[in-house]
Amino acid sequence: MVGIVIIALDIVFLLKTRLFFPVLILSLLFSSLHFWIDFFSELKRQKIIEIMFLNFTRSLVESVKSGVSIPRSIQNVSKKNYEALNPYVKKLSHQIEWGIPTSKALQTFAEDTGNKVIKRSISLMVEAERSGGDITDILSSVVGSVVSVKKMKEERKAMVHSQVMQGYIIYYVFIGIMLALDLWLFPQLGQASAASAGSVGGISLGGAGSFDLGPVFFTLIMVQGFFAGIMIGKFSEGTLKTGLLHSLIMIVSAALIITTLKGGI
Repeated sequence: MVGIVIIALDIVFLLKTRLFFPVLILSLLFSSLHFWIDFFSELKRQKIIEIMFLNFTRSLVESVKSGVSIPRSIQNVSKKNYEALNPYVKKLSHQIEWGIPTSKALQTFAEDTGNKVIKRSISLMVEAERSGGDITDILSSVVGSVVSVKKMKEERKAMVHSQVMQGYIIYYVFIGIMLALDLWLFPQLGQASAASAGSVGGISLGGAGSFDLGPVFFTLIMVQGFFAGIMIGKFSEGTLKTGLLHSLIMIVSAALIITTLKGGI
């Protein structure tokens, strides 16, 4: 609602000023702020869930090794604090207490969390148990698998940090080049061509004649930002959601830079 009010005020008071497009972009971003707060909160929650699942599995391994059955072990370890994982662990414990088969309860637990690491780990655990494997070894393998996945993610993130920064630097250099062409070089060429022959091939390079290159450059920058963000996110985190986040950052920042310097698109 506040974003709509800001957009309306922007149209009424700043429509023919240089600030119209920057304020409009910021208003649209502010309107979607709640969505992005939820997005970041969910990313943080999923990371906490993965860490707490590791603690939960380790506690389960220790309980099973002491000779306690899996259903009873789950009920025992569910009394501990697992922060964001607590609601799912409590539900798992209640389902087992109500007589639901452990394998089915674990699958429901994995689906409820919506976490890929947990889904993969629980699936491995259930399938191994059905094949008649030793449950202690299975749980230990799951712990090792989760630790390995987290370690690889952290190593990959650390290794590609410099490449991510290079991707941003290259993109902003690209914006600078496009702006230099649009605001300085082409107008100079247009003036020179107008002084000598009126125009070059009937096209005014300064954007004041029959063809304005500004919107073309703006479109190129937006397209470049979208795909560069996707590539950076996929390369660094391995997820499309993170790629879209990088795309949003690049596109919004580029739009603000261009509209602030040019006073329009």
